[in-house]
Amino acid sequence: MQDFIVIGGGMAGTSAAARLAQLGSVTLLEMEDSLGYHSSGRSAALFEENYGHGPTVDLNRASAPYLRENGYLSPRGLMLVGAKGDAEGFTRDVDELGMATLELDEARAMVPILNPETVGYTAISGAAEDIDTDRMLQDFAKALRAAGGRIVTRAPVTAITRISGGWQVTAGGEAYEARTLVNAAGAWADQLAALAGVAAIGLQPKRRSMARLPAPGGHDVSGWPMLLGVGETWYAKPDAGKLLVSPADADPVEPHDAYADDMVLAEGLARYEEMVTEPVTRVESNFAGLRSFVADGTLVLGPDPDQPDFIWCAGQGGYGIMTAPSASQLIADLVAGRTPVLDATAVTALSPARLR
Repeated sequence: MQDFIVIGGGMAGTSAAARLAQLGSVTLLEMEDSLGYHSSGRSAALFEENYGHGPTVDLNRASAPYLRENGYLSPRGLMLVGAKGDAEGFTRDVDELGMATLELDEARAMVPILNPETVGYTAISGAAEDIDTDRMLQDFAKALRAAGGRIVTRAPVTAITRISGGWQVTAGGEAYEARTLVNAAGAWADQLAALAGVAAIGLQPKRRSMARLPAPGGHDVSGWPMLLGVGETWYAKPDAGKLLVSPADADPVEPHDAYADDMVLAEGLARYEEMVTEPVTRVESNFAGLRSFVADGTLVLGPDPDQPDFIWCAGQGGYGIMTAPSASQLIADLVAGRTPVLDATAVTALSPARLR
């Protein structure tokens, strides 16, 4: 019998498994062929401390030292783009994100495709940075293996049974046993809980679509900031010489291997086109991921109040990559009985007990 079984090999599960491997034996089960296949591999990969609310921001700030010390961050910047007549929404977003306003000429010097006929307001945050998500995921996996942990891919979970002293998990036709079970199954976390006979947390997966465009107008986009429409109605981010554009959709869906909705994507690209001078003439590829939320939009981290050896690591929403270092540390601290770095108010706000 192992000390821990972690189900889900995205960033949340892999980071939690790496932390827990310092406390005991760990097996990480992932249903796909590789780690980070679903939401973790389809992230905008941006770190902005003020993105989110309440305890999410606390997690962001607690993650910052780890991200910086390990060299996962690189300069990017975030530019807010508001249409003429949208002063109220623009002001609200500037205040929430702690941004500095820009004159349009200054903004166009950074991003020359901004349309002076339609753009009325711009602001900038120099604190936003890119995250090297792939390297961080692989580093957590290496740390897990170095501590004696085991990673099993192609292992979809089909049954979970309560046994004396812990849990038995059937996955990929094999049986695994552990004293503690960690649910990091992303969009499937409530389904996994049902297999274990644990009450659901009301998780709702929501689709987020993305289009990859050629660099608009042949510009070198590598030094451009990420662009964000007021009210997060669209965003665009440089990526390997191309531009990723998202309608920032959040449509409720069932857990599945997500794909972009063509109509939703077209509407988002139209909102982006309104703010720029270069039309979208070609979409090179598109994809989608699932961002999963509970009712209050805050992550769910810690022991289930009715089954303390069932640990939730779920509800990451759009914040899972940048919160992973601190979220995984919180789980390890709670399991080990250590005082968390986060204050007690934040820990309570993240606990699954709030959802019962």
